[in-house]
Amino acid sequence: MSDSYFPRWAPVQSGVSGLVVQPDERLSWPQSVAMGAQHVVAMFGSTILAPLLMGFDTNVCILMSGIGTLIFFLFVGGRVPSYLGSSFAFIGGVIAVTGYAGAGANGNMGVALGAIIACGFVYTLIGCLVWWLNVRSGGAADWIDAWMPPVVTGAIVAVIGLNLAPIAAKGAMGGSTFEALMALMTVVCVGGVAVYTRGTVQRLLILVGLLLACVVYGLLTNVLGFGHPIDFNGVAAAPWLGLPRFQTPVFNVHAMSVIVPVAVILVAENLGHIKAVSAMTGQNLDKYLGRAFVGDGVSTMISGAVGGTGVTTYAENIGVMTVTRIYSTLVFVIAALIAIVLGFSPKFGALIQTIPGPVLGGMSIVVFGLIAVAGARIWVVNQVDFSDNRNLIVAAITLILGAGNFSVQFGAFKLDGIGTATFGSIILYALLKIGSRPVSKIE
Repeated sequence: MSDSYFPRWAPVQSGVSGLVVQPDERLSWPQSVAMGAQHVVAMFGSTILAPLLMGFDTNVCILMSGIGTLIFFLFVGGRVPSYLGSSFAFIGGVIAVTGYAGAGANGNMGVALGAIIACGFVYTLIGCLVWWLNVRSGGAADWIDAWMPPVVTGAIVAVIGLNLAPIAAKGAMGGSTFEALMALMTVVCVGGVAVYTRGTVQRLLILVGLLLACVVYGLLTNVLGFGHPIDFNGVAAAPWLGLPRFQTPVFNVHAMSVIVPVAVILVAENLGHIKAVSAMTGQNLDKYLGRAFVGDGVSTMISGAVGGTGVTTYAENIGVMTVTRIYSTLVFVIAALIAIVLGFSPKFGALIQTIPGPVLGGMSIVVFGLIAVAGARIWVVNQVDFSDNRNLIVAAITLILGAGNFSVQFGAFKLDGIGTATFGSIILYALLKIGSRPVSKIE
């Protein structure tokens, strides 16, 4: 690699079968544009679904995903391939502090935005500390692993999905039997795509399942006359280009106490991303870990400042890199620019708003369930030993604190379920680790 801040991006040899394109290499410009567009498609389903579930403006969030990706690119010096999209880790906290009911715009969005900025600030501070540790000794990743081993990170991720379960169920039931059936139809559509398709379609199961469910819903309502038909008048009236609806943040102590703990999840997600890309490329990217955290944290603050969700590195795009074996960071610059253009299209935003409520309710069940299972997957992949009483107790207590929405309050400072579960799991693991014997088993 070059000693300069940015790599020189050497051109790769074209026409070589099975070629692995490293982060500091580049394709031809037509190939790079095609790959960039593919990454936009990969992140698209989740990046638009997250703001819809929180009542945020999709145009702002798509725009800020592109801007955030460029900010991340600058902080890591173009060395780490990554796309930053809307983070699902914020959904529970945002709904909790705003009281969002799941339909239309979130009228209390400002307090959530202020808390997202605070979360990004804490995340940035963590990144600065890790950056400093990397410069000093290169041991930052080990330090984070010691405080947040797989049993802790898996439990925290699972809690996010479990904490949202009542909201997902309520949204899916809707106001009638027909709406409840349409939500279940959406679940079946996504499940069908996940199980019975292959290749690109399967990797885009959220987006394809969403589109399929909308088509079925449209046939039943607009054609056969059941329920509330989809109204496309707003799409026809919207201009092709225009400014998105930016929002002003409001800083509230309680909201910040609920949402700031999400920084721990973002650290775990980004750490996993860096380790995954390192393994795939054969390059040790741990030295960029602190810079990656700072880039993600700053992007989250800027996104929250104008009305966007918090952002995180996207596993969907890691999937695309795994299949294509193309890790060139320039591809993500192109993807970011495409997203920015989409963010300035009100017609695109109006089209997103036509998605029926029951379909969103069904998608909530799927997405929140997948988040919960993702936590369990962390345990399985890392072979967490639940015959060790420490692991067993930490996981059990964390899940109940989060799923039961256990809250504690100290004056104006309040931690809801996700916050108490997050900090509780980290502190409990550290306490149980002090002077513990190698393994204690519950028979």
